[in-house]
Amino acid sequence: MASEKRLALLEKMVADGSTDSFVWYGLAMEYASFERHDDALATYSKLRERDPSYVPAYLMCGQYLAKLGRASEARDWLTVGLEKARAAGNEHAAGELESALAGLG
Repeated sequence: MASEKRLALLEKMVADGSTDSFVWYGLAMEYASFERHDDALATYSKLRERDPSYVPAYLMCGQYLAKLGRASEARDWLTVGLEKARAAGNEHAAGELESALAGLG
């Protein structure tokens, strides 16, 4: 029940015009947890458009796409995320993205 309430709250925040990237990220994650694949992917994409430097979205969307068997799209998200992480000097995120890329085979 907590997840349903969280989803409703995040949807309301986005509908009310939130520009907070973490809110958009949280909404995408909630959609993914409910296996609302199209909604999750659309929300990740919208976040990417709104804030292309928000590195966590690249990792999570890439992993989600890989889970859905969409390795080529996952590779694209992870590769761009790796570039963004390196540009930001975020070595921790870069390492996670590199590991995720390596896991794609």
